[in-house]
Amino acid sequence: MSAPPAPRAMRRAHEEFLTRGWLAPSVRDVVAASWRRSARIGVDPEHPAPPVDISAVDLTSLRRDHPLAVAIPVVRSLLIEPEAGWIAALTDAEGRLLWIDGDRDVRAAVERVGFVEGALWREDVAGTNAPGTALATGRAVQVLGAEHWSRPVHGLNCAAAPVHAADGSVLGVLDITGGAPVGSGMARSLVRATVAAVEAILLGSTAEGSAGRAPTAPRPHLQVLGGSGHLRGGGGGPAALTGRHAEILLLLTEHRQGLTAEELAVLLSGSELSTVAVRAEVSRMRRSLGVLVSHSRPYRVDDGVHTDVDAVRAALAVGDLARALASCPGPVLPRSDAPGVERVRADLEADLRAAVHASRDAGAIARWTASESGAEDWWAWERLARVAAPGSAAGLRAAERLARGVATG
Repeated sequence: MSAPPAPRAMRRAHEEFLTRGWLAPSVRDVVAASWRRSARIGVDPEHPAPPVDISAVDLTSLRRDHPLAVAIPVVRSLLIEPEAGWIAALTDAEGRLLWIDGDRDVRAAVERVGFVEGALWREDVAGTNAPGTALATGRAVQVLGAEHWSRPVHGLNCAAAPVHAADGSVLGVLDITGGAPVGSGMARSLVRATVAAVEAILLGSTAEGSAGRAPTAPRPHLQVLGGSGHLRGGGGGPAALTGRHAEILLLLTEHRQGLTAEELAVLLSGSELSTVAVRAEVSRMRRSLGVLVSHSRPYRVDDGVHTDVDAVRAALAVGDLARALASCPGPVLPRSDAPGVERVRADLEADLRAAVHASRDAGAIARWTASESGAEDWWAWERLARVAAPGSAAGLRAAERLARGVATG
């Protein structure tokens, strides 16, 4: 992670973005992208108001039944120490704070800005913050001081990382928040190490719950949403893929019956890529990745491989738009211009858009309008204006956006 600007320069950069829309070159890419999303949805930078829209009884039930409940003891043992200078928190996949513990002084400070159990800290309601931005990007992230969207949070540092189930889906986020100690690289490493321990416990729990079966390694999971492509599975962390290997794996998961070298060449670059080049790439993949069926013609991926695109589609199939959006941190391989990948990207966006237009879940629709794909979705803004509670922040944002759109054209 590149170093952020000094605190004073960061505050100045934040002010310039709010008042002029100008981004200083020193603002890190992950922060700049998050500021743009926060501005697009209209999150108030002066008065953070993360909603607590769940009762204490329901929160207790949710926390007890959530898969991350088994993680609380290990998080407490690894991260909670007297006067450590931070608090630790776990969210669910919606960004709701399920559990908070740690330094009493820090906890009192974060409570003043609404960082309390039961509150939603997604980007679309709280702006740039480590747990919300980790959910939005699907990546570990550290947000320091004035990198936060909300000014009342500028005195805090936070580091967070998503927690994955054995099947690769995101269960929630582990976060630590505090003062200077959380601004260090050691804090970021500590969060990642704790997440690895939590995921190992979750894997063990899954194996124990499989009656009569020996524990097995997690199925390989291909991550292609919002980034350049990673492969999880085996027993290690995510392995970064080259752009071409990510494209080939995605296309093979989309065509389970298999693809010939000629078919892959067309899907990867129309008529510009030779079948010899495709065969060479597949040969390299077979040596470095254990997810292709050996010596198969046509080329096929192992049936056990699944993708984050599959997770989004599965959520849409059962009508769970909120989970679908929570599982989708961005477009499919956004840097790829392979025709086959572009088709998958467009189809998934169309499926999400159709579900949004039919939804009555104001929170899910607001999350869509905060995304790059949904920011200019006029019908989604109209839908949000209709279903949001009268006088709510989401309803007011939708009304303002529609009025501004009419005024400009």
